[in-house]
Amino acid sequence: MYLSRLHLEHFRNYRELDLCFSAPVTLVQGRNGQGKTNLLEAVYYLATSKSRQVRTEREAVDRAAAEEPIPYARIRGEVVRREESTTLEILFTLRGDGINYTKQVRVNGAARRSMDLIGHLRAVLFLPEDLTLIAGSPSERRRYIDVALCQIDRGYCQTLSRYQKVVTQRNSLLKQLQERGQADSQSAAAQLSFWDDQLVELGTRVLARRHSYLAELAPIARRVHAELSQQQESLELLYLPSFNSGLYSDADYQQLREGEEVGADRIMGLEVEAATIGQRFRERLETRRGVEMKAGSSLYGPHRDELVFLVNGWNLRTYGSRGQQRTGALALKLAELQAMAEATGEKPILLLDDVMSELDAQRRAALLEALADVRQGIVTTTNWGQFSRDFQQNAQLLQIEAGAAITAAGSL
Repeated sequence: MYLSRLHLEHFRNYRELDLCFSAPVTLVQGRNGQGKTNLLEAVYYLATSKSRQVRTEREAVDRAAAEEPIPYARIRGEVVRREESTTLEILFTLRGDGINYTKQVRVNGAARRSMDLIGHLRAVLFLPEDLTLIAGSPSERRRYIDVALCQIDRGYCQTLSRYQKVVTQRNSLLKQLQERGQADSQSAAAQLSFWDDQLVELGTRVLARRHSYLAELAPIARRVHAELSQQQESLELLYLPSFNSGLYSDADYQQLREGEEVGADRIMGLEVEAATIGQRFRERLETRRGVEMKAGSSLYGPHRDELVFLVNGWNLRTYGSRGQQRTGALALKLAELQAMAEATGEKPILLLDDVMSELDAQRRAALLEALADVRQGIVTTTNWGQFSRDFQQNAQLLQIEAGAAITAAGSL
């Protein structure tokens, strides 16, 4: 699987771009603010139907689009899989309010749901901010798991979407009950019963799938991390629900929640049935219903869960140095690349956004080794000198200047 062609119209700072990929690795150089990240973002959009950079569709549209009779932006890509080509397209068009934009998805010219785009093209994107994934917020780590899983399991993506809608509806009801002062009434509990059932059913499936994915990812990340740390450290990845679902003993669960040291050998082998997770989830909702009603929000479920990194038994977020946290994040991304290839039988595109300047020589070497093993990689940089002569000779070299791409000679 690879992207053979990318066409952009009024996307971000690209008025128009038509780019054919002619080598396994494309090295894109340019000063900051010229559009390097936007190029990777367009590819990531085609893979996931989502952006890591913009919050609304309006932000994806170039200001020059306003000059068109009907303002719009377009991302189109040609994907080749098993010698067959598929055209993927995302079109942003102006809504009736004249301000906001709506997103439309097409596959081979036919209108599709955003979810139907997923799976045609898979990509692992590594941004400089991903190096702070471990030190960042729990929501960033949940988003990381969900994006990776959605690319390999469309059923999970559908379940997650339904779960998120249930959380929204349940939160709305909890807020109404709070405002009416009905937090402790029997009628309130009856009204919540329907949404509780939905939350438990869908939430259990989301939780169980996330846990199984991390169980697959953990040994790969452990091996990669050991190589990066020269066998000095052992990395463990743990899924930590917002309630003790039975994955851990009560004592270990509490220590993990508090960020304390935990013996990884005591917890990695535990297995739990989905029925047990669901039962414990329901019990948690019932015993803490009053707390949720007073808060006016759903406090338990996968939308509040956490991903924990342990190095030699110590919580990496709490006790790890900045360098250790970066090593852990890099190990996670490289493991994701391998896990996705193993799960789908196809190597995803590796997208690297100027991360070489953020890494030391050993970590740069690990990334370059990963690049050598993928079917396609697109790498951005501000400095040709970060890459060897041999690397540049075997890559397609492009230079980005104010949203325009030209063939470059690099630093050869």
